[in-house]
Amino acid sequence: MNSHTIDMPSIAASTAPSDSDKYSVILPTYNERKNLPVIVWLLAKTFESKGIQWEIIVVDDASPDGTQEVAKQLAGIYGDDKVVLKPRAGKLGLGTAYVHGLNFCTGNFVIIMDADFSHHPKFIPEFIKLQKLHNLDIVTGTRYSSTPSPKSSSTTPVGLGPGGVYGWDLKRKLVSRGANYLADTVLNPGVSDLTGSFRLYRKNVIQDIISRCTSKGYVFQMEIIVRARSLNYSVGEVPITFVDRIYGESKLSGNEIIGYAKGVGSLWWNV
Repeated sequence: MNSHTIDMPSIAASTAPSDSDKYSVILPTYNERKNLPVIVWLLAKTFESKGIQWEIIVVDDASPDGTQEVAKQLAGIYGDDKVVLKPRAGKLGLGTAYVHGLNFCTGNFVIIMDADFSHHPKFIPEFIKLQKLHNLDIVTGTRYSSTPSPKSSSTTPVGLGPGGVYGWDLKRKLVSRGANYLADTVLNPGVSDLTGSFRLYRKNVIQDIISRCTSKGYVFQMEIIVRARSLNYSVGEVPITFVDRIYGESKLSGNEIIGYAKGVGSLWWNV
């Protein structure tokens, strides 16, 4: 692999993670053999360059493309305490993948993100800065805002620029925008990007919220934020750029879209 370094802004001392902080990344995978080495390398470089304690929990749903074999090789390279493979018997859904992975996290903070490189690890230090600056319970990435929330001070800037989406056609952008508009109107969650899946949590907070969640699939991400608000957990946002997956096919199906609409109604009624 290329050995060049990643150019990222430094974390100010007052907003840096403490020596006791450890960040556990949960990576759900299905047919991510080509993407997994790239995202693990980038995560390792990001954490190591900042002196951050870390681990990656790979939750693979019986991928037929050899993803698990690649994960085992990566554990041999980085250490089995850094890359931890926790496979499942089949394709059981995104929400339950996070539940499964959480059982093996040893950090006091948990990061969830996609393994297909649509979420770049360079934003993680910005998540950490915002969390430390405001003592937040949750920090979520937003594709639809140009500034972080709560706002950062001029002496401790947070963010790498405005959020955005790259690689999607107009139809998919409209679907995503429409989904967020529907949820924002019906549920008033207080965030600009309710359907995003790139987030930082206090471990005890995500454990509490997950124990109350009933949704599956992509609705799971939405329910977490809605329940977090109802439980008075603090939530912040950092602008991110979302890039469509490099290798493989998108897993968003028509059934997921229908399920999302039903999920909005269910959350409005129940939460």
